[in-house]
Formats: sequence, structure tokens, C-alpha cells
Amino acid sequence: MLDIKLIRDNSELVKKNLKRRGDKEVISRLDELIKKDKKWRDLIKQVDKLKHERNVVSREIANLKKSGKDAKKEMKRAGEIPRKLKSLEEERLALENTCRDLLLRIPNMLHESVPCGKDDSDNKVVRKKGKVPKIKNPKDHMQIAQELGLVDRDRGNKVAGHGFLYLKGKLAILDLALQRYAIDFLMKRGFNLVEPPFMIRKKIAAGATDLSDFGDVLYKIDGEDLYPIATSEHPLVGMFAGETLLEKDLPVKLVGVSPCFRKEVGTHGKYTKGLFRMHQFNKVEEFVFCKPEQSWQIHEELQKITEELLDSLGLCYRVVNVCTGDIGIIAAKKYDVEFWMADGEYRELSSNSNATGYQARRLGIKYKEKDGSVAKGFVHTVNNTAVATSRIMVAILEQFQQDGSVIIPKVLHKYCGFKEIKKK
Repeated sequence: MLDIKLIRDNSELVKKNLKRRGDKEVISRLDELIKKDKKWRDLIKQVDKLKHERNVVSREIANLKKSGKDAKKEMKRAGEIPRKLKSLEEERLALENTCRDLLLRIPNMLHESVPCGKDDSDNKVVRKKGKVPKIKNPKDHMQIAQELGLVDRDRGNKVAGHGFLYLKGKLAILDLALQRYAIDFLMKRGFNLVEPPFMIRKKIAAGATDLSDFGDVLYKIDGEDLYPIATSEHPLVGMFAGETLLEKDLPVKLVGVSPCFRKEVGTHGKYTKGLFRMHQFNKVEEFVFCKPEQSWQIHEELQKITEELLDSLGLCYRVVNVCTGDIGIIAAKKYDVEFWMADGEYRELSSNSNATGYQARRLGIKYKEKDGSVAKGFVHTVNNTAVATSRIMVAILEQFQQDGSVIIPKVLHKYCGFKEIKKK
């Protein structure tokens, strides 16, 4: 979330930045927050004034009694103060909760380089990499996978419903191979491997992601304060919730591997075929905690690493700078990688976001110079999808299809144990 001091001291600057998103509801929410925050601060002054009055009256009563004078009037006045204090404290606490709820719904400040736009059609193409495959009468990945006996969608639907399927044989091996290849690729670049919990508490999830995700994205465990994770990003950022890191240890570079579970509500009109948009898939995630002055450089470094990984697989893709209407509330700037598909369209493969101090402030993650020193501020967090295996497999199946078989990228041969997938 944003620093409330920034909103108090530079409300017009914040409002000007948020207006770029083209969301009138956000501006209305900001105005409401400013109004209620002022009322909350006024209540604190009233509470402090009453407490001071209570101390003054207590001294007056003591002095009157000591001198043998009547203190009934002062005692009556003193007796009314606790009731007034209780009422003011209750109002203050209610306003404090309201202000925090509003603050959690105010988006991050956007970087000046984020392009303006209404939706993903307005995202700005930064560069294109790889050659568009020349395939005569290309098939989509599900047709290929079913012809090669690599998936069982009908039984997946029977067992778990729409959006679930069975991966079989060499496709299941390819899934595992992609995970291990990405892990090795990142560990060689200084990332430390973490397998996080696959469940997350609401307090941590609310710090890591947009609150609307609780309805649109996250599954809920009945009777428990637990949600199956939508990405390892969320438990990774929650790892240091409420902690203060040492400056000498920054940046902390993690690679998280986990299954991901997503309800995918609100995807009407989007491409949902086959493996592309599943309710369960595996992902390898890059996550970095760093000093504020490091985050923009690290954001670009993570993008470079992901592109090197995709280049090593020989994929055709493009990088887009995500526009104001498509970026979501967490990121100050986001790059998406979109890969070429057999129908000639480019669709999202991965996302790379600089959340600046937004997540860290929600979760209370600070940094300090050394033990015993005062915290210097909140860390910045940067997250990037290294490999979402289901979509990478879509790319491999569609881009490397060849006469009824699929050629496996050379770098994966030692992880797979095979060089191609073909009919038995």
C-alpha cells in the first residue's frame, strides 16, 4: 500500500498519478480516504485532550480533598470522562479500520514509463525475439497433445471439473524437466531455491495481492483461514512479513517452485483453451527483496534473465510494457512476455513486476543498517515468472510441431531423456 504520509502531504501528486489509470472509483476512494483520515487525526487530538483533562481534574480533586474543600463538582466531571473516552476510542478504532481498508484498495503509484491505455490491446510492444515458425496448416496444442496421447481432458473434468486435466507420459516428464531446467538456470545466477507452503493465510495473501483476488482468483479451504496459493510469489513475500532485514543481506534473491491454483473468475472473452488457462499448473518464480534504490535496475535484470531463458529454448515471443488499464494495483511497472501461437496470435507467457514498497508496507517488511539500528524504511519487492510450465508446454507443442511429432529444445534433452515426442 502507499505511505499515508505521502497521501497527506502530496495528495494532488498522488491523485494526478492515479488518474492515469482512468478509474474514477479509485479517485473517489482516495478522496474518501483523505476525508476520513483527517477525521481520524482530529479524533486522536480529541482523545489526547480528554486524557489531559482527566489528569488535570484528578490533580484538582486531590488538591481540593487535601485542603478539605468540596470536590463533588470535579468528581462528577471526572466520572463523565471515561464514558466520553470510550465513545471516542470506539469511533477512532472504527475509522482506523476503515482508513486501512481504503488504503489497501488504493493502487500503487505508476512509473512514468507506463503507457496509458484501457486494456491489454493498448500494451506497448518493446521488442520481438525469435523467428515466427513456418508451419503448413499448424495445429493447436490440444489437438497435438490428444493425437500423441499426452493429455486426458475428459477424465480430468470428471474428477475435478472444468479447467483440470491429466498430463500423461512424456508431457508430464516435460513439465518436470522445465521446472528443473528453470531452477538450475536461476541458481547459476545467484537465486536461492525455496519450496514454499502451498497454503496461505488471509492476512499474508491480503498483503501480497489485490483484495479482489479473494473472489476472482483464490480458492478457499472451508472452515480454515487458509487459501491454496495462486503463485509462489505470495508465500515468498510473506516469508519475511513483520521482519526487518539487514541492509548487508540485500538483495535477497529467491526462486520459488510450486503448483498454483486459480479459480480464473472473470476470464469471459479470453483465450481459455486446453493447457493455456488451467485451474492448476506448476510455476517457477523469481522473487527479490532489495533496497529502494536497487529495484528498477533489478526489474530490468529479471527481465533480461527471463528472456535469456526463453532464448535458450528457442521460442518466438515479444515483450510488452503493460498499460495503465491492464497493470493491476500492485505493480508500479510491469512487463509481460507474450508468445506466438499457432493461430498467429501472441498471448501472455509471463509477467515481471516491480511492486516498489507496496507489498512490503502492507506486510511490514523493513530493512536496517545493522542489529540495534533503527529501520531505514521498507524494502522493495520485484517478482517475475521464470516458467509457467503449462504455457511453456503450449509454446513448445505449437512452435515445434513437425509432421505429427514435437521437437524438444536441445537444452531440455538431458532433463527429459528424449529429443522428440512422436506417435508410438
